[in-house]
Amino acid sequence: MIQILRHRVFAALFAAQVVALLGTGLLTVALGLLAFDLAGREAGAVLGTALTIKMVAYVALSPVAQALIQHLPRRLVLISADLMRGAVALCLPFVTEIWQIYALIFLLQAASATFTPAFQATIPDVLKDEADYTKALSLSRLAYDIENLASPALAGMLLTVLSYNWLFLGTVFGFAFSAWLIWRAQVPAAKSDDTKRPFSERLTRGARIYLATPRLRGLLALNMAAAAISAFVLVNTVVLVRSVMGGGERDLAFALAAYGAGSMAMALILPRLLEKVRDRPVMISSALSLSILGAGLGVLLANEISWYWLLFGWAGLGALYSGVLTPSGRLLRRSAHAEDRPAIFAAQFALSHACWLITYPLAGWAGVLLGLGPTMLILSAIALVSSFIALRVWPVSESEVLVHDHPDLPPDHPHLQAHQQKGRHAHSFVIDDEHRAWPTNG
Repeated sequence: MIQILRHRVFAALFAAQVVALLGTGLLTVALGLLAFDLAGREAGAVLGTALTIKMVAYVALSPVAQALIQHLPRRLVLISADLMRGAVALCLPFVTEIWQIYALIFLLQAASATFTPAFQATIPDVLKDEADYTKALSLSRLAYDIENLASPALAGMLLTVLSYNWLFLGTVFGFAFSAWLIWRAQVPAAKSDDTKRPFSERLTRGARIYLATPRLRGLLALNMAAAAISAFVLVNTVVLVRSVMGGGERDLAFALAAYGAGSMAMALILPRLLEKVRDRPVMISSALSLSILGAGLGVLLANEISWYWLLFGWAGLGALYSGVLTPSGRLLRRSAHAEDRPAIFAAQFALSHACWLITYPLAGWAGVLLGLGPTMLILSAIALVSSFIALRVWPVSESEVLVHDHPDLPPDHPHLQAHQQKGRHAHSFVIDDEHRAWPTNG
C-alpha cells in the first residue's frame, strides 16, 4: 500500500491531507476542553450544537460551493479554503462566550465544505487504476485516523507543558502547511464542462445521480449507521471521561486515540480484503457489527464501565466505522463519469453529513436528558435499522454492465450510434444525460 506514495502528485496531496488533519485533531481536543471550561457538565450539549452547526454548513453549502467553483482552478480552490480555515482557527484561542464558538465553527466548516469534496474528486483523476485508487482510499482513511490517534497523542504530550489554547495554533500551522504542499503539487484540472448547464441543474446534478443509483442509496443508509455510533463517540467521550470516570485531559486524548487506532488497523487490512471480497458484504457486515457492539457498550454505560473496557470498545467501534466508510470512494468512482465526479462527491459529502446533522444533536441532548447508556442504545437501534435498509436497497448481485434500451431517444442519436444499436444494448451503466433512471427487471 505504501508503494502508492511513489506517485509524486498523490504523495504531495496525501501529505497535505495528513498535516491538515493533524491540525484538525488538535482542534478537536482543544474544542472539547474549551467547551468543558465554558459549560461544565453540559459540554456534551455545547459540542453537540457546535457539531450540528458544522453539519448545517456541510449540507447546505457543499452543493452550492461545488456548483459555483467548477470553472475555477482546483489548486486555487484548495489553497484558498485552507487559508480561510487557518484564519478562523487563529481566532479560537480568544473565545470567551459559547455563541462565539458557534459562529467560528460555521465559518471554519464552510471552508471545509468547499475543500473536502474538491479534494476527494481530485484523487480519482490522479490515480486511474482501481487497485491504486483502493490503496489511496485506505491511506486516506489512515490520514483521517491521524485525527483520532496521532493528534490526541500529540495533544496529550503538549498539554503536559502548555495550556490547551496553544493547540489552536497547531491547527493554524497544519492548514498553512497543507496550503503550501498543494501549491507545490501539480493538481490536475477538473474535466467538468457543467458551467454550460443552468445553475439549478449544476446544484442538484450530484444528488440526482446519487439517489438514482441503487448502490449509493445503500451507501446513504450505511452513512446513517456509521454516523449514529460515531456521533456518540465524538460528542460524549469528553463527558464520559471527565465527568463520569473522573479522568483528566490526557485520559480524554487516550480514549480518542483508541478509537483512531481501531480505525487505522481496519484501514490497513481493507486493501487486501477488498481484492477477495466485494464491497457490499464488507460494508454491511461492518455496519451490523457496529450496531451490535454499540448496543453492548450502551448496556455497560447504563451500569458501570471500566477504563479498559472503554478503550477496547472504542477501538472496536473505530475499526467497524472504517469498515463501513473506507470503501465508499470505490462506489462513487464507478457510479459516475469523470466529469460528474465533483458533483457526486459533493453529494456524498452533503448527504452523509445530513446523517450527522441528525445524530450529533441527538447524541448531545439525549446524553444530557437521558444519560449516556440509554443514548448509546437509541443510537445503536438507529444503526441497526439503517443496516437493514442498506441490505434491502442495495442489490446482492450487481453488475456494472446492464442491458437496457432508450425508447425516448431517436434512432440517429449519437449514443445509439456509438453502440451500433437502435434497441436494447449493454454497457457499463451510470446515471447521466442519456441514462436518467436505473434499469429494472420490469
